[in-house]
Amino acid sequence: MDEGRAGALTRLGRFCYRRRRLVLVGWVVGLLVLMVVGFGFKAPADNDFTGGKSESARAQDLIKEHFPERKGGSLALAIQAPAGLADPAVHQRVDAMVATLAAAPHITGVRSPYAGPGQISTDGTIGFATTTSDQNPMATSEVKHLISQAKAASGGGVTFALGGADVVTAETPYGGASDAIGALAAMLVILIAFGSLLAMGLTMLAALFGIGSGLALTFLLGYVFPAPSFSPIVATLLGLGVGIDYALFIVTRYREALAEGDEPGEAVEVAIARAGRSVLFAGATVVIAMLGLFVVQQRLLNATAVAASVTVLMTMVAAVTLLPALLGFAGRGIDRFKLPFLGRTGSRSPLAERWARVIQRAPVTGLVTGAAVMILLAIPALSMRLSFEDNSTEPHGTSGYQAHQILTEGFGPGFDAPFVIVSELPSPGAAGPVEPVARAVAGTPGVAAVTPVQVSTDGAAALFIAYPTTAHQDAATPKLLHHLRGQVIPAAVDGSGLVVHVGGPTAGDVDFASEVSARLPWLIAAVIGLALILLVVLVRSIAIAIKAALMTLLSVGAAFGVLVMIVQWGWLNSLLGFPTTAPITAWVPLFIFPILFGLSTDYEVFLVSRIREEYDAGAETREAVARGLGRTARVITAAAAIMVTVFLSVLATPDIAVKEFGLGLAVAVFLDATVVRMVLVPAIMELLGKVNWWLPRWLDRILPHI
Repeated sequence: MDEGRAGALTRLGRFCYRRRRLVLVGWVVGLLVLMVVGFGFKAPADNDFTGGKSESARAQDLIKEHFPERKGGSLALAIQAPAGLADPAVHQRVDAMVATLAAAPHITGVRSPYAGPGQISTDGTIGFATTTSDQNPMATSEVKHLISQAKAASGGGVTFALGGADVVTAETPYGGASDAIGALAAMLVILIAFGSLLAMGLTMLAALFGIGSGLALTFLLGYVFPAPSFSPIVATLLGLGVGIDYALFIVTRYREALAEGDEPGEAVEVAIARAGRSVLFAGATVVIAMLGLFVVQQRLLNATAVAASVTVLMTMVAAVTLLPALLGFAGRGIDRFKLPFLGRTGSRSPLAERWARVIQRAPVTGLVTGAAVMILLAIPALSMRLSFEDNSTEPHGTSGYQAHQILTEGFGPGFDAPFVIVSELPSPGAAGPVEPVARAVAGTPGVAAVTPVQVSTDGAAALFIAYPTTAHQDAATPKLLHHLRGQVIPAAVDGSGLVVHVGGPTAGDVDFASEVSARLPWLIAAVIGLALILLVVLVRSIAIAIKAALMTLLSVGAAFGVLVMIVQWGWLNSLLGFPTTAPITAWVPLFIFPILFGLSTDYEVFLVSRIREEYDAGAETREAVARGLGRTARVITAAAAIMVTVFLSVLATPDIAVKEFGLGLAVAVFLDATVVRMVLVPAIMELLGKVNWWLPRWLDRILPHI
């Protein structure tokens, strides 16, 4: 950053310190207004990932246009009665439960299991009723009320259980207690690092102000960028992690300046001018990495990227404005309420410096060992499959999982994975052209059953539903979908001019996962390209920028590999709270990569900037690396520990996708702060020697100086 910018940050720190009461009042009033408006009038969530040009999206458009009764949310009532659904007493209880559903708000229709064929199992002991709604999704409070009514109606030889996508949302909410657990765990780490209740409190307060204002803004931005239900938890986790880290870096620099003899006002200016610059660069890197998600061209992911970026932006603003004001109130008493045996004022770690010299004496061994660990962990990522959670992945005590078990027993595992096959009709009202397609699909191996062809009320379209023999999460189900689309249906419609689309929730999930797989390389390229430019500008080194990108890719690959081992393969899954094996949720890798790249770049900047500072002061590369690692290891370790504890806190949430998200980030940050920073970085920099600082003269002339 140029001198003008450094001066601007110094003046900002001075202003916030001297006008601390005004700054604090401004933040308190602004936060209250934002939270009242943002949380009170927040935009509704949008969980429809079927947009775009995929085949399932086109099928959904036809369904919305010609089958309006199917466009709302839906629930499935699973019924199990060993005496048989034909038993008069059972029949009476089922009718009563159907009437209860029909009377619920926003339920526009209920199809009883006795209304037509195919809704009662062959042995007569299991059946289901389906509902339609004028809301999509249905309100969580209403769904929970219906779940409780179904549980209350069960007993005496009849079991009722509600299932469906809205049940998954209601029973496995995002966030909740995990947010508080993450904050408490972060407070403990800061307390250990600082040893002072006041220093910990100021750090947390600045971070929470930034997160609260950021979340309130994202809820309002939902009217412009409709976001999915998981958007707030992504923004909260990222904001909590980086917000605390940024405050930690500034408070650490402030304490160092005080220890060196500066007055509190001077110490604030030093902290904001030096650590504040790193915070702004680090935050900008995270924001740029998150906005790289626009490459995926999925509107809901774009909205989540905006939400996370706004939250990070507000934590940056709080760190360089509110925190200087709070430090002004603390003055020299920043270490007040100090706990014995905890915290140190100095940031230098002799142990880390000695460790760096150990690696430098055998750099090849360090490089080979560290790289081998990361590559071995990354290998399972080659077998990663993507999907979305459903009732089968819910905790086993939930209504949704119980409904899944009942319906799987009665109708096979493919009941939860229907393909909705729809086509516009060349002649209004005539379903004849679609009948050969239905027969061809019904005769395909892997298809368990096909419903009769249904013509829309306007006579312009027809649809039928095909149920596979395999479950939603089974690898055979997407293979069957591709076979139907690529071979069976084209052969059935050959020469007829009929255009048939296969849609439905399962097809939508498969299409979204395919889009993710196709666009993930573009996301990686875009984020790496932007980050490389920023790193070259900051550290003025081609080799270090490339090294940083490669190290981050290793961390991401290792994180994905660990996720596959735990979630797909089932290693330690029950211990970590995963109820079953399943593919990785499709949106998780998309967010892990840019977030981790931003965070990893942060740590790279803090470490390499200190190394460069030592090198520019006259130290040889070997000595500069050892000193730089010794001066940054403690703060990077504390920052990484905060991140890991915050991300692991989501293991307390019931939602499997959020568990995957938190676990993947925690593993990646842990590996980045240990194997990468403590082994690979000193080993590579030792081997490169002076090449570390190579920058072509022509490039040096055109790059801005930071």
